[in-house]
Order: sequence, then structure tokens, then C-alpha cells
Amino acid sequence: MLKDSDLGDHSKVQFRCSKCGKNTVLEIRRKVDSTQVISPLPSFARGEGLHSNLLLQDDYEGLSLPQGGKFVLRVLSGPSKGKVFEVAKPRISIGRKGADFALDDPEVSRHHCLLEVKEMAINLKDLDSTNGTFFDEERVRAAFLVSGTEFRVGASLIRVSLEPR
Repeated sequence: MLKDSDLGDHSKVQFRCSKCGKNTVLEIRRKVDSTQVISPLPSFARGEGLHSNLLLQDDYEGLSLPQGGKFVLRVLSGPSKGKVFEVAKPRISIGRKGADFALDDPEVSRHHCLLEVKEMAINLKDLDSTNGTFFDEERVRAAFLVSGTEFRVGASLIRVSLEPR
């Protein structure tokens, strides 16, 4: 069985069957709107103190909230269960204290992760948190989210939804 991690960014993969010895070519088609996990963070996105600079910037170049809709974050489980937050700017931080979306969760770092909105998609970036950011129960450095996607920080499961204004 081939895993996505084995395929990388290749559009075609050729392999030899261990039983019959025949070569097989597999063409990979990915949906444009599918959620993609990037782990570990690509080299162009890494850097010392990366999260500090991103949190202080009000430069939203290339980022934009969706027209005619709004992204809403809902905490589905954890100490802040039931908390709802409307994303009002294209870059927000999630954490315990001093974050745009503050969670009362001792397993969440002060500045845990960052969400950057570009139209209908959200880029989730872990900010070198102690306990990590999880998507599909896999620790990730970054992931692209769409409406209905859930991710976990600490003990808090959060759903991202696009709703009409």
C-alpha cells in the first residue's frame, strides 16, 4: 500500500509488483480544494523567531477574508468547550494569554498557532508550541484547512466553518 508521504509531489509513480514482477504506473490526481498537511514545515517557511515576527505584523498582503462569508471557530471539546470566535482579520493567533483567540487550556502554549485566511482557505501554522498542533491526530507544523475541518491544540478540538454573513 502506498502512502501519500511515499508519493511526495509526483504526478506519476512507477513501481514493480513483488508477486508478479510487472511494472505499474499510478497517476495521482489531487483535488484542488482538499486539505493538505505540510509536515515538517518547508524550509522557506522556517526561521528562528518566525512566530514572533508574524504575530507583530499587521501586514496582510496576500491575505483576505472571504467575500459574503465569515470564518467561525468553535471549540468542540476541552476546557473552553462551546466557545465561539468569529475571525475578524486575515491573520489571528490562538493561544492562552495575549492571543486573538484565547483558550483556557493549560496544554495550550501562550502563542500556540497562527491562522492565515486567504479567501476560502486557511493556513494553519504551529508556532513551535510545546504540546503541538494536530490535524487528523498527526502532529503538524502547517496544514491548509477548508470549511468543516477540525484540528486540535492541547485538549481543545476546534472546527473551522465558513458561514454566510
